[in-house]
Amino acid sequence: MTAPVLVVDDDPIVREALTQTLELEEFPVVSAGSFVEAKDHITASFTGVILSDMRMPGRDGFHLLQFTRDTDAELPVILLTGEGDIPMAVRAMTQGAFGFLEKPCAPAELIAVIERAQKARAMALENRHLKAQLETGDAAARIIYGTSPQAETLRHRARSVAHINAEVLISGPPGAGISKVAEVIHLCGAHPEGPFAKHTATDMDPATFATLIEDTQGGSLFLDEVQSMPMQTQFALLTLLETGEHPRLIFGSAAPLDDAVQSGALHADLFYRLEALQVRIPALSERPEDIPVLFRHYVAQAAEQAGVDAPEITSDVISSLIAQDWPGNARALMSAAMRFTLGLPGEETQTAGLGLADQMAQVERSLLAEALRKHQGRAAAAAEALKLPRKTMYDKLAKYGLKPESFR
Repeated sequence: MTAPVLVVDDDPIVREALTQTLELEEFPVVSAGSFVEAKDHITASFTGVILSDMRMPGRDGFHLLQFTRDTDAELPVILLTGEGDIPMAVRAMTQGAFGFLEKPCAPAELIAVIERAQKARAMALENRHLKAQLETGDAAARIIYGTSPQAETLRHRARSVAHINAEVLISGPPGAGISKVAEVIHLCGAHPEGPFAKHTATDMDPATFATLIEDTQGGSLFLDEVQSMPMQTQFALLTLLETGEHPRLIFGSAAPLDDAVQSGALHADLFYRLEALQVRIPALSERPEDIPVLFRHYVAQAAEQAGVDAPEITSDVISSLIAQDWPGNARALMSAAMRFTLGLPGEETQTAGLGLADQMAQVERSLLAEALRKHQGRAAAAAEALKLPRKTMYDKLAKYGLKPESFR
């Protein structure tokens, strides 16, 4: 369901006309005949936007605008007047109005302004949510980014296993951020103040392993690519696990461990121990709605590191990013953000090496995603904008794994 529009107008005929226009476009409407009636809806948690008449008995549109700005400066207010007063419009915009329209205004013009305001509001609330997560002491919220159900499940899983006193296996595709999740598990565990070390298990001899165990007592040791650990060291690890006297052990692998068991590279007893408690990181292709969130974060991070202003991230850039599968996952997206921030050409907007059918599929998926985003997940409105029959629209959404609710 898209966010609501609070319509404030003392004229019941005008108020009803505005309500009908918005409801025909599938906007939920909350109507009020005065500022007094509307003010209880104007809160920092209001997810929609405000459309208000300028001239009203008692408290006018300027008062409503100031009240809204004091309540939440990022809550868009669009003001209406029937007078065509240019000084009034200038004053309204100077005081922070999102838009100013003259009555009667064309429905298309009204809807266009409402949609821009809704998009701005959604972005402000998303940024506010992410900032709140960063300011909490919750390491899962601070380090694991994303607003998708898969990202929330990953955060919940990391918190849950952190409180279990047992070894953990973190799996995921290359570049998914396995070591970052390991850090989250350490920080959410019983001894976040203890040492935390990260090492690859590839070619690790028993002596090095023993030293790492000693150095991380009272903390956590993360060993990546456990399937590449030499068998002699695996025996030492299995012996250590039997004693229970060791730091928190976290393992990582981007490769299927059952294949390593079949090939004899991984001891079966170790495999079964690690299989008991796992955290799986989903690929970016499984949660495309997280791509814009992650990319904006990486761009802001890159701009801060480079000491430059973050460039504007247009809808075309986001569409291009979402249209890709990102086999390199978060690591590749981070590299793309760095190139974008520095103004360097990158592969993120290229389709080289793809056949015509694949290129056309990427373009089609991008257009569908952008239409859903533009219409806040309203599939019917997106289908109309793309001039597609509704059944065709839903068939294509199913084909590309696009869910309208992910864009609301």
